[in-house]
This record gives sequence, C-alpha cells and structure tokens, in this order.
Amino acid sequence: MQPPDYLPITTRGQYHDALRDAFAEAATIGCREILMCDDHFADWPLNEPELVEHLAQWATAQRKITVLARSFEQIARLHPRWVAWRRTWSHVVDCRSNNELEAGQMPTLLLMPGVLTLKLVDAVNYRGSVSRNAGDAVLARESFDALLQRSEEAFPATNLGL
Repeated sequence: MQPPDYLPITTRGQYHDALRDAFAEAATIGCREILMCDDHFADWPLNEPELVEHLAQWATAQRKITVLARSFEQIARLHPRWVAWRRTWSHVVDCRSNNELEAGQMPTLLLMPGVLTLKLVDAVNYRGSVSRNAGDAVLARESFDALLQRSEEAFPATNLGL
C-alpha cells in the first residue's frame, strides 16, 4: 500500500510514530541521505532499541546522516543507544552545531530527500506534517542548508585525551 502524500501531525504520539515510521522506511528502502534538525533532540525517540536498529540496518559506507542542533547535551544525556550507534557509524554521521539562533528558532525537521519530509512547525502543541511532496522537500532542504552553512563541527564520536 502506498503511503499518503501528506499526513498531518497533531499530537506527541503521532509525532513519535511518524519519526519511528520514517526511520523504519529508511532501513527498508535504503535512502542515501538523512538530514535531522532540532534545537537539542530531547523529544525524539532516539534511545529506542528498534529505532537504533533501523539506523544500523540503514547505515552503509555510501550513506550519510547529517545532524544539526543548537546543542548536543540532551542527546548525550537522554539517548545513549543513539550515541553508541553514532560511535560505531561515525564515518557516515556528521554532527553540526548552529548556536546563532535563539532557543526555539531552530526548525524541527527530518528530511529524507526523495522519500519524505517530516516537519514540526509547533513543537509545543506538536503540530506538523509528513509530506512526500517534492516541493516541500526542496523548501526543507534550502532551510536546512542555510543553517548548515553557518554551523560548525560538534559532538565528536570519541573524546581523545592526553
């Protein structure tokens, strides 16, 4: 069955289910690139074993995931499974920080080019959408790239000490 071209998100549960479904789809179809953007990723279900397993199935040397945040402190604290996965797959994961924006100004976005765009436009009330429209993907990519241009490397996979 073909997924719908547009699916509204109106609750926290729908938002989490949409994220889970998107990562499951990435593992199944093997999209080449995943772009993730959020202030701090505290409300993403990144510590769930099944979601991390989907990422492990998705990850190969020809794939790339770019994670853009204002801060990675919440990821390190709340999502240790994702952090461990990221350490293993650091060659396909690029973590970037853009702290020019005020808290709440960073878009909440998951983009799988050519597959889907998940965007949360109201993070307080969980209002957003999942779209398979190419136009929505282009706009999301432009927004992501503009923030990425003003970002810097962040959240190293390992901390080397002397």
